Amino acid sequence: MAAAVVVIAGCAIAVGAAASGGLPESASDAVAQIAGPPAVADDGIPVPQLAAVAATATPCDDPAFTTALAAGDDAAVIDAAGGGGAFRAAVASGIAPCVSLSDPNREWLVVNKQRPYDPVDYQPGDLVMPADVRALEDSALRAPAARALTSLVKAAADAGVGEIGYLSAYRSYTTQKSTYAGRVAVGGVAEADRESARPGYSEHQSGMAVDIVPCKGSCKTLDDVAASPQGAWVRDHAWEYGFITRYAEGRESVSGYEPEAWHLRYIGPELARAYHEGGFTTLEEFFGLPAAPTY
Repeated sequence: MAAAVVVIAGCAIAVGAAASGGLPESASDAVAQIAGPPAVADDGIPVPQLAAVAATATPCDDPAFTTALAAGDDAAVIDAAGGGGAFRAAVASGIAPCVSLSDPNREWLVVNKQRPYDPVDYQPGDLVMPADVRALEDSALRAPAARALTSLVKAAADAGVGEIGYLSAYRSYTTQKSTYAGRVAVGGVAEADRESARPGYSEHQSGMAVDIVPCKGSCKTLDDVAASPQGAWVRDHAWEYGFITRYAEGRESVSGYEPEAWHLRYIGPELARAYHEGGFTTLEEFFGLPAAPTY
């Protein structure tokens, strides 16, 4: 009898708290609602009548979302989700299992020291050279990122901050093997791992990452970006063109790399807006992924 009273009292308290806003949403969802007046058992104890709680809606049940996903139209996928912020929230919360953050063909790809490419020697199929951008080496970008870089460079020049060129964009798996081996030869594995990705783990292999440099007549080095007018403008405005600074100051424990003011990653304008407005500094946190400081 005493146990029954405790159960009834606990249920009444929980329902009352949920109705008054005294429980967090997750807790109130877990408490079944009373459906009409309680029935009475043979012993005279009221029995709560429990109503089913609707399952959480998921974008993966929306035909517009899944059709756009199957068609490879990233912009349409994000639009069907309700925008960049809604897409991010759905993915980070785990209610959009049909979205893969490991698909190298997607703008929302996350590659880091714990997330290599699959296949490891992936190569994008739509690489082009950005128009009207000074390239210090023959290095292309995927078409959407190339167009966005052209727009970013023009906007910076129009704003009077100077010319932006770039040193490196797409690197193949084979090229990254050579780049990483060179860093190891100079400073050893531990030092190389802080500033250069191992082959199969580099954002440059996606064709959506680019290392910019400030130019005035001739172009300066990567290390000159942070203190340059171009670097300052990029920090404030790159998101407007779909880019983020992938490796930010003080975030090595999450991203796994020292800060690189020159390394821009294209994630598309809607996701970049959500990233900027949400105050995020790593893609890992943006999508609710674990930190990846080491291999």
